[in-house]
Amino acid sequence: MDSPDELYTLRAQYYLGHYNLCVEEAKALSRRPLSAEAKIEREEFQLRAMSLLRLYDKVADAARANASPGIRAIALQAQYESPSTPAASKVAILSELQALATQQSQDSSPTAQVVAAQTFIRHGEMTREAYHCVHQGSKMEHLSLLVQIYLRMERLDLAKQTLLKMKQNDEESVLTQLCYCYVALYTGRSEALDALHVMRSLTEQYGASTMLLNLTAAAYLVAGQYAEAETVLVEASAEGEDADTLINMIVCYQHQGKVSDVETLVKKIKSVYPSHPFVQGLLRVEGAFERESVKYRLAA
Repeated sequence: MDSPDELYTLRAQYYLGHYNLCVEEAKALSRRPLSAEAKIEREEFQLRAMSLLRLYDKVADAARANASPGIRAIALQAQYESPSTPAASKVAILSELQALATQQSQDSSPTAQVVAAQTFIRHGEMTREAYHCVHQGSKMEHLSLLVQIYLRMERLDLAKQTLLKMKQNDEESVLTQLCYCYVALYTGRSEALDALHVMRSLTEQYGASTMLLNLTAAAYLVAGQYAEAETVLVEASAEGEDADTLINMIVCYQHQGKVSDVETLVKKIKSVYPSHPFVQGLLRVEGAFERESVKYRLAA
């Protein structure tokens, strides 16, 4: 008989965006007897959650006492995400993360691979590098990231194949259920309601988080239920507004023709998250439009 997975709740809380609960669970687990492998994984998830809570300095301090590849990768990710890190330094951090994640030795770390891939995806223009970090991995986090990468590459067929592997490994896993939702929403309106059912189940079991609320709102948007999406996004804003909430709200208001609200939020996201890939893409499009529009201006 298999022994119980003592880190199941810790992982689930992290995957579902309950980062404060994840940190508290990790602290509670630190007082229990764990295997050496479980102790390392517990610390890694705690630091990953702290990084997403923007406790970058605390992550860096904790990493100084641990030189494992996984912890080093988490510290590099925190340094990359920190607003105090200059843009020039971030380029070097990405290179270091790539080297750490792709090293072929006994020191290679699944956590380093996953963390590097997540950082590359958030960077916005490194999908290929993210793929190379995880495409040979067999752990559920590797497969989960592959599903997301294949969807970014517009390869729904490969995303579905990878999701099937996840179902064969563990159909009830939180990651499997989340990836089912990603694939369903990419497929379109016909499967959006099925995704909503899965997300309601996860929310009832684990509670609402900003991440789950945003995913639920995205499902309502795909289903064309814009008023319902707005209601959920208002709740997400109350939980703790982030870039995803602002972007989804912009899309929601656009569909409802609320032009002034869209303009207000676009100004806000440009101000609060100037380096976000959405903002950078928006600025590129605006710049291209401005350059093209000059050709058609009439002289005064």
